[in-house]
Amino acid sequence: MLLHLLEQTQKFPASMEEVWAFFSDPRNLPRITPPAMRLRITSPLPPAMYAGMLVSYRVRPLPAMTVDWVTQITHVEPSVRFVDEQRIGPYRFFQHQHAFREIEGGVEMHDLVQYALPRGGGMARRFLVAPALRDMFIYRNQTLAELLGAWTGG
Repeated sequence: MLLHLLEQTQKFPASMEEVWAFFSDPRNLPRITPPAMRLRITSPLPPAMYAGMLVSYRVRPLPAMTVDWVTQITHVEPSVRFVDEQRIGPYRFFQHQHAFREIEGGVEMHDLVQYALPRGGGMARRFLVAPALRDMFIYRNQTLAELLGAWTGG
């Protein structure tokens, strides 16, 4: 299985408590997902995530492709990191690690997404999946800067 990586770092001029409260509430996911993806959570959600929690969605990851997706929160270390993994969905494998650390003036968040496509997905990755993931993270970064503050430090 060929794994592909997407990594990014974003900083926020906010407290760890504020940043963690936002990210640990799974009800915020639609707020940071591009509207064109039409993400709709289809399972009941608690106000805070926990290891083992399952979340089901209906989402349009690509134009004209709507899928049901189930992820599981596999690891939670409050104010440090959490990991979600696809259990049912369009990928052969999908894992998203979110790591947080306090820095001078705020919080740094590091995302590491590892994914694999079904066999024969090389062309789809190059022309559809990778650009869609890139665009999703651009939207997410802009929206998070609006919600949690744009980083102006060094």
